[in-house]
This record gives sequence, C-alpha cells and structure tokens, in this order.
Amino acid sequence: MCRIKIAIVGLWMAVFGVGCSSPSRQEMPQETAVNFESVDTYKIGIADQLSVAVWRNAELSVNVPVRPDGKISIPLIGDVIAAGKETTELSSEIEKALANYVRTPNVTVIVTSANNAEYINRVRVTGAVLQPVSLPYRENMTVLDLVLAAGGLSEFASGNSAKLYRKTEDGVKTYKIRLKDIMNKGDIRTNYTLLPSDIVTVPESTF
Repeated sequence: MCRIKIAIVGLWMAVFGVGCSSPSRQEMPQETAVNFESVDTYKIGIADQLSVAVWRNAELSVNVPVRPDGKISIPLIGDVIAAGKETTELSSEIEKALANYVRTPNVTVIVTSANNAEYINRVRVTGAVLQPVSLPYRENMTVLDLVLAAGGLSEFASGNSAKLYRKTEDGVKTYKIRLKDIMNKGDIRTNYTLLPSDIVTVPESTF
C-alpha cells in the first residue's frame, strides 16, 4: 500500500521546515512500529481556545476562549454553552441556531488550544480522519505518525488544507500541512515533528 510505504520512508528521513513559519527541523525516529493508546473523543473544556468558522460568512467566524461559565459568544446568536461538548456537537448546535439568520449554514468548530490539564501531554488529530484520537505524546512523533494512528484520511478529507496548531509563549501558532502530498507523493517537508499539546486538524472538502 502507498501509505505503508510512505510511513516507512517517513520514519527514516529528516523533517524539513518550510520558511520562517515552519517548526524547527528535527530528526525523525528510526522505529518502524509504534503502538498508541487512544482515548475518548475530546470534550471542550474551560479556557480552551476555539475557532468557529462559518463557511462563506467570514463576518460570523470567530476565535474565542471558553469562559469560566463554560460559554462562548457567537455573532447573531449570542452565548452558547461549549464546555463539556464535542466539537461536532457544538457545530451542529450553532448551525441550528444560525439557520434562523443564514441559509444552510455550514459551521466547523476546532479546538486550537486545549488547556485541559489532562491533555497537556497529549497530541490530537481531529476532523476528516477515520478515527479522531488523542494520544500520549511520544518524543519524535510526527504528523504522519498521528494521522496513521487515526486510521488515515477519510474519503472526504481535504488533506492539503490540514493545519497544525501549536501553543507557544507568544500564543497559538498555525502551520499548514500538505497531508495529501505527504501520503501520496512522499513529500515530507510538512511532516513536522510534534510537541506536547499539538493539535492537527483536517477539514473536509467543500465540493
């Protein structure tokens, strides 16, 4: 299989950064088999940073923290309870509320910074993968390791639109990932080495 070949090659090659907006270059591990332990789907927590994107309605899209009362504020609909919910659940609720103002809204919610202590030493992949997972951080893990542990991309994935969200002292930084190129072409320039609390998101194609 193409993905298996790419995984083996990726574990023996160096990860290359892209320009000034890429994570530091680091050597990838020389292991050919990795066992991961997955956990239940992530529940949004207090102080998590959320990206709420409303397709074709940029004025309604926001980046907001979850307040101590567990709520976030969304244009037009006001306060919405976010804490304790999965991102897909929250997306559906916002879509239903926005349907009173916007024709067939399409909402995507992404946790760009997880501040729940349980997840600080984990890495996560969400979105259009076969099984979104949160995994214990392991030194020298890569984006490809994480995506393969999630079963790979779904048939609706927009792999080259994936993103890596990384919490730094200067705030959350975002890096573009070309997953389709990594898995199908062996182009590992964006197969970044992960750090604790990193989040990889894979959007679905919009057509």
